[in-house]
Amino acid sequence: MELRLARSDRGAAIAFLRELIRIPSLSTEEGELAARLKEELLRVGVSDIRIDRIGNVVARIGPENGRRLLYNGHMDTVGVGNRATWSRDPFGAEMTEGIIHGRGAADMKGALAAMVYAAKILIDSGTQLGGDLYIVGVVQEEPCEGLAMRVLVEEEGIRPDWVVLGEATDLQLARGHRGRIELRVTTQGKSCHAATPRLGENAIYAAARIIVGIEMLAPQLSHDSFLGRGSTAVTDITSTASSRNAIPDSCTLCIDRRLTGGETETKALTEVRRIIAREDVSAHVEVSKYQATSYTGYECRARQAFPYWATPETTPLVRQAAQTIEKVLGFAPAIGRWEFSTDGAYTAGIAGIPTIGFGPGEERYVHTVDEQIRADDVIAAAEVYAQLAVDLLGTE
Repeated sequence: MELRLARSDRGAAIAFLRELIRIPSLSTEEGELAARLKEELLRVGVSDIRIDRIGNVVARIGPENGRRLLYNGHMDTVGVGNRATWSRDPFGAEMTEGIIHGRGAADMKGALAAMVYAAKILIDSGTQLGGDLYIVGVVQEEPCEGLAMRVLVEEEGIRPDWVVLGEATDLQLARGHRGRIELRVTTQGKSCHAATPRLGENAIYAAARIIVGIEMLAPQLSHDSFLGRGSTAVTDITSTASSRNAIPDSCTLCIDRRLTGGETETKALTEVRRIIAREDVSAHVEVSKYQATSYTGYECRARQAFPYWATPETTPLVRQAAQTIEKVLGFAPAIGRWEFSTDGAYTAGIAGIPTIGFGPGEERYVHTVDEQIRADDVIAAAEVYAQLAVDLLGTE
């Protein structure tokens, strides 16, 4: 039996996606979206749904035994930045010539809508899965990937046998990405009146010397045949001084360091410490700490260090997913990696759970003012998600 979304449901799936885009859902502010997601899951026939302690929406279809397959989609989005740079309302969910526009369209409300309607395909077809399918809308992935999945696995006790991340792959397959560490470098200076700078030590000047060192380091970083080259970039800079006519006594840099195969947190810290020593400035470096309160009141704490991961192409999960995509969509998918980081940093990188990525939307539109997704790809993804659940879990 072919598992296809009924023509009458295709419009409903796209209408639901457009509703999701119209609901702003910044990290820690996902409550309204979570309620709407739960409502739609109930409407399509899923009865086992709950909100866990951190605010994840956790839905289950299956016999409560056998193997577990988890579809992961994050509910939060990045902000919109300067609205004047958008050609369309970022929350308008405009649809033109089959393309839906708006913040979260590709990253990743399109996949969330597809997962919900994959559940409808399974329920309407009367499919009785041989194991449990979890559809999980997670929180706070954007600032701290893996945090919500760690809570689900380690505190809520739901450990799946496989994870499929719905991050944008343009209906191809992803099986890994580089790691990410957020580093903070703080330089110490000596404040004085800006009219007599010779009497002080400018912390910004010290930071500037470190920035140049980081820029020079970038081309020397390691390269991995699958994950690509490591990278480093200064992404934020702040300073403290008693006024604008005083020499700053401290300056803090934020560094986004992407780790490729063989690179470690220790290596990344050592590289920066060497720059500090070479430039002979007063500074220290540390891994940033994430701290936030979830919309449910859960206090979140985590170090901003996320490992790289790569699921081997020969694993049964990758092979089966490729076969399913070809069966449903009629083409053999490219198997590659993401440039960005995902919840796979925890599921595969720390928990060791076989993990892949498959979703509608293109990576090039993620976090941009042109964010968009093809409506047909959302429907295609829903049908692949439904079939993959059967192919991995079997039927009773």
